[in-house]
Amino acid sequence: MRVRWLGRVPYGEAWALQRALAVRSQDDYLLLLEHPPVYTLGTHADEQNVLVDPASVGADLIRVDRGGDVTYHGPGQLIGYPLLSVGTGPHRGPGHVRQVEQVVIDALIALGMPDAGVGRLAGYPGVWAGLDEGSASGSVGPRKICAVGVRTSRGRTTHGFALNVRTDLSMFEHIVPCGIADKQVTSLAAEGCAVTMPEAVDAVISAARAMWGPVQDTEWVTDGTRVDLMPLSEAVTAPPVRVGAEVRPVTVTFGRGHATGSALDRRLRRSGVDPEAGLAIGERKPPWLRVKARMAHGYLGLQRGLRDLDLVTVCEEAGCPNIYECWSDGTATFMINGSRCTRACGFCKVDTGRPLPLDAGEPERVAEAVGRMGLAHAVITCVARDDLPDGGAGAVASTIAAVRRRAPATAVEVLISDCKGDESSLQAVFGARPDVLGHNIETVARLQRAARPSAGYARSLAVLARAKDAGLTTKSGIMLGMGEREEEVLSTLADLRGVGVDMVTLGQYLRPSSRHLPVDRWWTPEEFDAMRDAGTAMGFAHVQASPLTRSSYRARQAAAASAAGDRAVESIAPGSPTRSDAVTSAS
Repeated sequence: MRVRWLGRVPYGEAWALQRALAVRSQDDYLLLLEHPPVYTLGTHADEQNVLVDPASVGADLIRVDRGGDVTYHGPGQLIGYPLLSVGTGPHRGPGHVRQVEQVVIDALIALGMPDAGVGRLAGYPGVWAGLDEGSASGSVGPRKICAVGVRTSRGRTTHGFALNVRTDLSMFEHIVPCGIADKQVTSLAAEGCAVTMPEAVDAVISAARAMWGPVQDTEWVTDGTRVDLMPLSEAVTAPPVRVGAEVRPVTVTFGRGHATGSALDRRLRRSGVDPEAGLAIGERKPPWLRVKARMAHGYLGLQRGLRDLDLVTVCEEAGCPNIYECWSDGTATFMINGSRCTRACGFCKVDTGRPLPLDAGEPERVAEAVGRMGLAHAVITCVARDDLPDGGAGAVASTIAAVRRRAPATAVEVLISDCKGDESSLQAVFGARPDVLGHNIETVARLQRAARPSAGYARSLAVLARAKDAGLTTKSGIMLGMGEREEEVLSTLADLRGVGVDMVTLGQYLRPSSRHLPVDRWWTPEEFDAMRDAGTAMGFAHVQASPLTRSSYRARQAAAASAAGDRAVESIAPGSPTRSDAVTSAS
């Protein structure tokens, strides 16, 4: 079982992720997370049990396909989604519910709740507290501490439990919880059990291991210490960092707390990485990462053509090491929606700041460039535009449409931002039907906050899952060398494949400047070969893995392999000769 602590995730994104893993992955998962405030209605829920307009109390209302009536999810509540293969048969569903309840009961006892006080209440699903109080004077009777609602379809389970750790119980006053009017709701905190969310997660993981067998939880555990992706209200101690011969403990408070060093340094320490231990920015690169500048005729000609059309390429903006090879072949990756990004990711060279208004003529100019170059496969990427209501999705869709009109035979690949997870914005891009939908997860779960604080691991998986649901060919990329471990990379590959991603790229992270994330180490070509082989074994249609690989390097070959269902892979040595065909590459 793969255990994933995902932090705070909007309900719709978590739902898209669990549906994808339940349908497309053969692995069992336990997703652990928090939700922003939301009320959910089960399949047979009575809407009259919602007593107020949820928006008036700062919550959403979503109808879902689980069992049960209405319940509340919010900060301070541990959500668990066990996605298990349980087979078929009339008793599988009820049997699974009892297992979920038992996992929670065992976790509560481990956290200090009285053995006789927590358990099941006949006729009422879920887990209850106060069962040992009887009818003594002043007793309020059994109180629900954990709601359980599941769905079993085709032998796979979705949904799960909601354990109140330190939940705002007043939010339950706006509904009839689970349709039960004469029973109260409680939490660990209300019962006098002052545990933190990390302690609750630990107890649940331990109980899940006892119930369902070995678990793999590398995204949660780092050297025995709980690190990144904590709820924003928690304080944790990160692994001690070594500076020379001195070992320094590092305590970090999430949210409004303070820690020494730059914001980037603090994010790194929260992720279990010593920002002072990376390679010096001036350290000489190994031979496999050295690229010679080749100002060939093709390179200079493409440069002049792009300038004539006033177009921006990510090749230049992101400092891609493959620019000479690809431009000499007459290929480039267009970057639209301006040259300024509204996010300040720790690894990216693209300029950040207040962006300019969108250029209405840009889609047609990109299409003109694609036509002039005679591209068989065009790649279009974009900066993040969080200043726009749709995150820039409309401009991406317009560019796809313009290329289709100008060069209908050209395959179009897009590499998009997450559009803040907004489903309508994403659907605008999906509806334009790109031949390949790319969205990079960039790094392993533990390093997400350090590398891209405005994005998220679960959100990126949900974007890719939704794209696959829309029937698109999907692609993602990972950078290596930020401090990740091999087993974390394998876990990330498994998660990408689990939501249906078809193609994946892996390349070495190169530090753009001293203001960016340090390079932890250089991965060797042999290690990239091993990652390529592992990805191939997982079933990706194409794995592009080499030190200099970037998101759209050899994009046409990857798309062709995916379309053919071929498990072809490449591990390209730097500077190796390539065919001069009209294919966009190098982002």
